[in-house]
Amino acid sequence: MSHIPDSEFDPTQPRDERSLGEIFSDVTQNLTTLIRQEMDLAKTEMKQEVAKVGKGAGLFGGAGLAGWFLLLFLSLTLMYGLDEVMSRWIAALIVAVLWAIVAAVLALSGKKAIKEANPQLPETQQTLKEDVQWAKAQKS
Repeated sequence: MSHIPDSEFDPTQPRDERSLGEIFSDVTQNLTTLIRQEMDLAKTEMKQEVAKVGKGAGLFGGAGLAGWFLLLFLSLTLMYGLDEVMSRWIAALIVAVLWAIVAAVLALSGKKAIKEANPQLPETQQTLKEDVQWAKAQKS
């Protein structure tokens, strides 16, 4: 004879008279509500983070513009400094050649970086294939 401990059954508490289907329906509905609330929270947090990133990007843009002006005025300073010992046009040509070298090095470095990039995302493709295999195994 099995005995139900008092801690598991309390006759003073109302019994849940719902059917298994109703309980399952309620759990499914609650889970759907929970997921929806989590998605709403994620959207709210993402909007806040995107706003922070946008502000940071704007500040980087301003820093880039300030850096461009810095390079412009340093280039002019170099040109006028060289102008003290040679013709102005030769000084300007020297500064222009220096910037052409910088541009060429940056272009070649960028080209190399693009060639090394793999837009096919091999790790993602592999994990997706594994997910498909797993799903097929679940159906069997």
